[in-house]
Amino acid sequence: MTTDLPVDRTVELGMPSAGPGATGTAAVPRLADGTSLTKKDFTSDQEVRWCPGCGDYAILAAVQGFLPELGLKRENIVFVSGIGCSSRFPYYLDTYGMHSIHGRAPAIATGLAATREDLSVWVVTGDGDALSIGGNHLIHALRRNVNLKILLFNNEIYGLTKGQYSPTSHVGQVTKSTPLGSLDTPFNPVSLALGAEASFVARTMDSDRQHLTSVLRAAAEHRGSALVEIYQNCPIFNDGVFDVLKDRTEAAARILHLTDGEEVAAGDNVVVRDDRGSLAVVSRTEADPARIVRHDVTAADPSAAFALSRLDSPDLGHVPMGIFRNVQRPTYDDSLREQVASARTGEVTDADIDALLAGRDTWTVGA
Repeated sequence: MTTDLPVDRTVELGMPSAGPGATGTAAVPRLADGTSLTKKDFTSDQEVRWCPGCGDYAILAAVQGFLPELGLKRENIVFVSGIGCSSRFPYYLDTYGMHSIHGRAPAIATGLAATREDLSVWVVTGDGDALSIGGNHLIHALRRNVNLKILLFNNEIYGLTKGQYSPTSHVGQVTKSTPLGSLDTPFNPVSLALGAEASFVARTMDSDRQHLTSVLRAAAEHRGSALVEIYQNCPIFNDGVFDVLKDRTEAAARILHLTDGEEVAAGDNVVVRDDRGSLAVVSRTEADPARIVRHDVTAADPSAAFALSRLDSPDLGHVPMGIFRNVQRPTYDDSLREQVASARTGEVTDADIDALLAGRDTWTVGA
């Protein structure tokens, strides 16, 4: 945890902030009028220690540069990480934070979000941390729609533990733990999140600062669970895995841009819906204009967004990039606070509690 941050005494004493139902970061104390912070204010005094060329440097710089936009006090922003290269993040941000347990960052962050409405809670995790030992915690945080912003760095390898295959490694990928090639079918993190009913799901890339920042901004404005998959290069154990998406010529033909209300397209190709209802990528000259897919991030049914996520291919031939889904539904932490407030105002009476305690399901202990 970083130090030398002032503590908001009214929050520490348990005095209420804005009530349930607030949107975005409305319930989190904001900076006084005329006060602003800079990237430097969010940069800790700790030496940044990743391998030269690691994509984490670019993501860190983007996050540090973006955080001042929130207009929030540093002491009301928390970053929780698990275990892995990405999990060094809390050390390098001058906010509160916690380097927690392998895979358990969403669980710890859920506790913070549920008990401290005055905090903007972020999770930093990797493909191994989030999707292997932490898979259960991740999907339930998304299912519950806890008000968390989850940044999932995907480099398709275990980096910190020196190059074993991860839940996103491709079939046949040779690693230190799969010398003859991986046999596992990899997870698609976006498909997984959409299947868990996440209310906000997006994908971006470490080297595209403008796109990364715009996605972070949208995630921060969303109230509910927001999962952002970030393609991130590991220069030591999986170098260049996303290089074709960083080459301008290749990217123009491969990246399917997701912009609300616009056609899903990559260069001269567009996404169409065929006679069976499936999606396909075809040349614009061959496409029936009536079948070209226009993106709708606010669609209540996630099946269209899920279908887009399935256009991914191991060779990165077609890669949807942007915000897949952004819908509003009740959050777990808001609903929990409303339930507790309801109990405290007397809607749950002493008689109700007595009836519960004197119910038929009783046990005699120590007889």
